[in-house]
Amino acid sequence: MINFVKQCAKASLASLLANKTRSFLTMLGIIIGVAAVIIIMSLGAGAQNLIISQIKSFGTNKIGILPGKADSNGPPASALGIVITSLKFEDAQALRNNPNIPHLSGVVAYDNSSETLNYQNASYTTSVQGASGDYFTVEGGDLADGRFFTDAEEQATAHVVVLGDTVKNELFGDSPAVGANIKIRNHIFQVIGVMKKRGTILVQNYDDMVIIPNQTMRKTVLGIDYLNFIRATVDNESNMAETVAEIKEVLRTRHAITDQSGSSDDFNVRNSADALALITTVTNALKFFLAAMAGLSLLVGGIGIMNIMLVAVNERTREIGLRKAVGASNANIILQFLIETIIITTLGGLIGIIVGALISFLASLIIKSLGYDWNFSISPSSVIMALGVSATIGLIFGIYPASKASRLEPVEALRYE
Repeated sequence: MINFVKQCAKASLASLLANKTRSFLTMLGIIIGVAAVIIIMSLGAGAQNLIISQIKSFGTNKIGILPGKADSNGPPASALGIVITSLKFEDAQALRNNPNIPHLSGVVAYDNSSETLNYQNASYTTSVQGASGDYFTVEGGDLADGRFFTDAEEQATAHVVVLGDTVKNELFGDSPAVGANIKIRNHIFQVIGVMKKRGTILVQNYDDMVIIPNQTMRKTVLGIDYLNFIRATVDNESNMAETVAEIKEVLRTRHAITDQSGSSDDFNVRNSADALALITTVTNALKFFLAAMAGLSLLVGGIGIMNIMLVAVNERTREIGLRKAVGASNANIILQFLIETIIITTLGGLIGIIVGALISFLASLIIKSLGYDWNFSISPSSVIMALGVSATIGLIFGIYPASKASRLEPVEALRYE
């Protein structure tokens, strides 16, 4: 049996080499499908690693508080663009330095808007962030020049602004910015500081933004009385669950919510671990969904292989008749054509893996050149899956042509022209 399989394999390779163009076109669908699966799995893993590493670099001791109730397994309503006004500046103040929340090390209230900044003849549209309190404790970063605004300036709705590195260069170029006045919505703001270059973490470009006191943002720029969100830090990750429970208790008391089950909450508290788990789940689902879509081309390739093998059966009718005339059984004929089909799909799978890996590697180089910390990754599971699927497709779509070949009568096959 082993010798017969070897002979079939040699005969199949000889047949493939004798018809190189047809063999390549037969394998093309498998090559494209396997390459697409490898590329999607690789890029998906790279994107997932990038997001997770950025969350970890941002800090796994962060707590986010958003307005509105949300399902624990889904995104908060405010994250979907729905305006909810249940979170107030006083809520952030009540959390900050609260003796009932001893492990909370920093609290910042936020409001965001996209605004156009003007300085002399220059203008630049960017994100304006109204922040408060312990900004550097929560967000990290540092100043390249000047200072940050004080709590007194926050309470006094002072018209002061701290510029990101990109904004400073767009408006002032190489000239000093600290002490100059810029205009936001016809309000004059004095530049008191410039942030050090930091880059993008998650979706936030810390260089392409400016920061003003939250009170000034709400009362002067936006004219609102609510917060977009609150972000806080915990002194140690081990105290995360306890601190989240304490925050909920304080906010329920402030919002006159007596139901402790959480079903009546008009706020949502999430921590970094929750975000990490949610993002991992979403990216995994998206990655495998896209891989499944790419895998449809493997199905198309399998159908193409079946059609070519049916043509091969017709072309080799006399050969089949001769083999059966000298004693080859139906099982021998079936095995011969199945081996040939599996060789075609396996070779196509190997070429597809190489092509997919090369394209993924080139994509990782391009993404790295754009400034992202991107890791080139080809998981063994994706390679095994690609080879396994391609071989299985060869087996499945080779059965019908092989079965048709085995059913040929020797006498009729020998008379076939």
